[in-house]
Amino acid sequence: MNAEAHTPADCSRAEARRAQILAAASDCFRAHGFHGASISQISKSAGMSAGHIYHYFENKEAIIAAIVAHDLDELLTLSATWRAADDILEAMIDGVVEGVKENLERGKAVLKLEILAEASRNPEIAVIVRNASKCCNENITDILRLARGAKGLSTDDETITNMVEILATLFEGVLARSVRNPDLDADQFADAFQSVVRSLIAGPGFATSPPV
Repeated sequence: MNAEAHTPADCSRAEARRAQILAAASDCFRAHGFHGASISQISKSAGMSAGHIYHYFENKEAIIAAIVAHDLDELLTLSATWRAADDILEAMIDGVVEGVKENLERGKAVLKLEILAEASRNPEIAVIVRNASKCCNENITDILRLARGAKGLSTDDETITNMVEILATLFEGVLARSVRNPDLDADQFADAFQSVVRSLIAGPGFATSPPV
């Protein structure tokens, strides 16, 4: 067998190690911030040597990139279920409650806000975050166009682009509310939020350009 070949078991162990590191790093970033969390702290939390961590990740920026990629993969997987639904628009709206509650989870919210804060200071992290956001927006744009088209609703570029940006703004705002108002009634708020999203994406549209 080629010395460089990896068995499925090897790959599984490597993935488990990476997941272990990402979980430990996430805890450290939440507790100490990106700059305050050292590789030494992450290695201690992960229960492995710093050298072992560097075997999987070049630096903390690479760890952030993996966390962002994981979140994006989860969204793309979820959106694939929307595409497969008989009623794409209703499937998207049905997913709102879970999405809101996830963004209200303090642990997840704090980590995402920390990554955004670091993106405002660190050009390398900014590129990672913006690339993920671009991919997410393109995916949601495509699905929303399909969903609204199936209902005979407007799908012009201006309407869809505005809807996607407003959706992103609303969901990212939930992250901030989880910190500012930790006693928010998640169930009640998620239901109200869902109604707002329904009005937004199932409505007639709102192109603002004057008629030609």
